[in-house]
Amino acid sequence: MRLPFPVNIPITRVVCFAALLFGVQLLQKTSPEFAICSFLFVVIAGITFNLAGGFSRTSGAYVFFYSVLAVIVGLCWKAVLGEPADSNLTTPILTIRVFLGGITAMLVAVIISKKLTLRRPLLGSLVTDANMQNATVGCMVTGLVVNGILSFVPHEGGSLLSALAQINRFLPMALILGVIHQIHRTGGKRSVSVPVLISGGAMFLGGLLGFSKEGMFMPLACWLVAACSQHYRFSRLQLVGFAFLVVFMFRYLVPYSQYGRNYRAATISDQIQLSADMLTDLERVRSEDAQSSEDTYSESTVYFNTPQGFMDRLQMISVDDALIDVTEKNGTFGLAPIILGFENLVPHVLWPTKPNVFFGNVYAHEVGGLPEDDSTTGISFSPSGEAYHLKGWLGIFIVAPLLWILLFTVFDSLCGDTRASPWGLLMAAYFGHAAPEGMLGGIIYALGYVNFGLIVAALSAAYVMPIFGSLIKGPEQIRLRRIAPVRSVPRRSRVLPSDGMSS
Repeated sequence: MRLPFPVNIPITRVVCFAALLFGVQLLQKTSPEFAICSFLFVVIAGITFNLAGGFSRTSGAYVFFYSVLAVIVGLCWKAVLGEPADSNLTTPILTIRVFLGGITAMLVAVIISKKLTLRRPLLGSLVTDANMQNATVGCMVTGLVVNGILSFVPHEGGSLLSALAQINRFLPMALILGVIHQIHRTGGKRSVSVPVLISGGAMFLGGLLGFSKEGMFMPLACWLVAACSQHYRFSRLQLVGFAFLVVFMFRYLVPYSQYGRNYRAATISDQIQLSADMLTDLERVRSEDAQSSEDTYSESTVYFNTPQGFMDRLQMISVDDALIDVTEKNGTFGLAPIILGFENLVPHVLWPTKPNVFFGNVYAHEVGGLPEDDSTTGISFSPSGEAYHLKGWLGIFIVAPLLWILLFTVFDSLCGDTRASPWGLLMAAYFGHAAPEGMLGGIIYALGYVNFGLIVAALSAAYVMPIFGSLIKGPEQIRLRRIAPVRSVPRRSRVLPSDGMSS
């Protein structure tokens, strides 16, 4: 079975799906206005995805992950549970209007960005099949060395190592290049090689030790987008294993990362011991995290009637609703987070005293439920939810679209077609996490640090890593097709010498 890598979803199918959801919502006593807005959101999201180019462009990947993981999955799961889609929300009509306004603004941003995007991508396909293996090995070794230095050498914010950590994308790049090379080399029979396993394992281990959801999920996301882009045929065993792994990670490893952030070890050895102790009793960690979440956050962030495990984390409707309700009661927040987000792009070396405010924590305090002295815990919100909190409808229709236009134009101009650009696949995997819950600050961060790190990774993989890889493992093995030797033709007339040469 080949998993789809869609570049265009027939709009008739989108409308039929939206109409089916609309009918189910009405049967479940959802208010007609909420159901109509949900229908329009799904249809406009499908149009926006197709217009962006689907998964063949980074902008299309952003649209997909934003619309599906922020809204559509939550609406569908409410329908599966038989619950009205507008239940357990404080301001349901306003919340769904905000999402509808956000996806409409995103459609406009896609239309404008396509007119601004360069026809010839700046990075393009710099790595060819001839040097892809050496580029994979070079990126893998460089990533392992850099991660080892960052793990064992103490560093503070503003240092050179801190800057290196911000732009380090070598291991994800090695994994994507390795998957593509293995599929090409084996004619689509295999997608995993030793460099792929080493790169993915190192990323996953770093996520475990650092209690990072992004670090744990990034290897899986990179492998998936790379394999789907090459139309890799998955076996039934692989699909079952993939589904089991995703369920296991959401059920146990997501609570593990949430719970583990409450503890900080002094040394690497203590951190390893702490992680090992927690990993040996994941059920206890999951139950204690659930209890801690009930004690920490208000009930306004609960969308389903009963706990739904990892499905609770695949929607942003309830958390955005809480923030939108605070906005209606207390007024808008202002554009300070946008200004500080761009100011934060200035290197710490040039601005040692630059402010660094964690606005997820600030908004969490506004929503309620956090202790006053808690400055580390935060809640993730969608870009639309934060845009409305900052400037109301001006934030939805002016602030957010301007940032989306910049984001789509920059990365589509850099990467081009993701099916021929490993860098585009890297951004598609990154947007799987950043699009639904990265807020507007995540867009600004991507325009700065992620953008620079992507350029460094692409140029290094194209021009430096193949040389580095060849020094480690030797030059690429090039297979030449054997050609039959040329034989003399029987009874061939011998050419007689000319008169001038007869003597």
